[in-house]
Amino acid sequence: MTLVLILAAALWGLGRLMGAPPRARSMALGALFGAVLLVQVLLPNGHPLREATGGSAAPWLLLAGAAALVLLYAAVIRRLRGRARPEAEKQPAAPARTGVFAEGELERYARHIVLRELGGPGQKRLKEAKVLVVGAGGLGSPALLYLAAAGVGTIGVIDHDDVDKSNLQRQIAHGDADIGSPKVFSAVSSMSARNPFITLKPYHRELTEDVASELFAEYDLILDGTDNFNTRYLVNRTAVACGVPLVSAALSQWEGQISVFHPAAGAPCYECIFPEAPAPGLAPSCAAAGVLGPLPGVLGTMMAVEAVKLLADAGEPLRGRMLIYDALYGETRQIALKRRPGCPICGG
Repeated sequence: MTLVLILAAALWGLGRLMGAPPRARSMALGALFGAVLLVQVLLPNGHPLREATGGSAAPWLLLAGAAALVLLYAAVIRRLRGRARPEAEKQPAAPARTGVFAEGELERYARHIVLRELGGPGQKRLKEAKVLVVGAGGLGSPALLYLAAAGVGTIGVIDHDDVDKSNLQRQIAHGDADIGSPKVFSAVSSMSARNPFITLKPYHRELTEDVASELFAEYDLILDGTDNFNTRYLVNRTAVACGVPLVSAALSQWEGQISVFHPAAGAPCYECIFPEAPAPGLAPSCAAAGVLGPLPGVLGTMMAVEAVKLLADAGEPLRGRMLIYDALYGETRQIALKRRPGCPICGG
């Protein structure tokens, strides 16, 4: 039995040195445990291999039961910790919707206020605004942090995922201590540390058809930082139905794109440009194709810039235009977008 435990420890340690995720290492230990049980069940009493692995299945079954209890306890504790984040820390010092600045806020936003295109009125509009970010991953992380720093009064974030070690290469709203925690709570903690004068609303759940309309109706602007086409189409349908502008970005490997979809202002919707999802394999995920770590930061920051422009009525947002950024060659280009006649979502 000692020999098997040493082998299990070696497997775990080797996997950690090679950077294998905890799930893969756990699967390797599970395979080893299954092999030991088969040896105990199939081989006759007194067989050398059976003796070398404990001589009986009973101690292994007891060990498996103890491990299952420990894992169950750890899962319950993680869930309770996620729910127990103090809501008081997320509340602003002054009501965000009133547009009244608390003491210290004007100094905080001084670099905005001196901008001719923003000024005090623009900053006031930011404070009164409500923005929902769908996804707290690579694109959502920088967008959320910059929206919080910019003083957007109410920021909602919806994501059902938990922080994984592989996220930390690019998802800057999360840290090593957040691994295993819901992304929305990790992001809210980072935003609250950045700006205590704003209202933050985390939604730790998947965005589905039955809640999307009611949720979007509470916000002035939607940012889509998701990584799957089903959710992108749902976000677009709901934003169009609610008449809310949508800032959408996507990326893969070394390249990203961003646009503002807003049919109510004459711009096309997402489905005008992408009427169908690409065939499987033509648009692989970041996990399959890889992605440059800083690239989501570039596109996510651009999303925050477009959001500020839309909310403060400054400059010319990317309505009817798509900006494409190629990080590998340091190039940007723009293409004009038009509404598609007969679009089933916005009518073209």
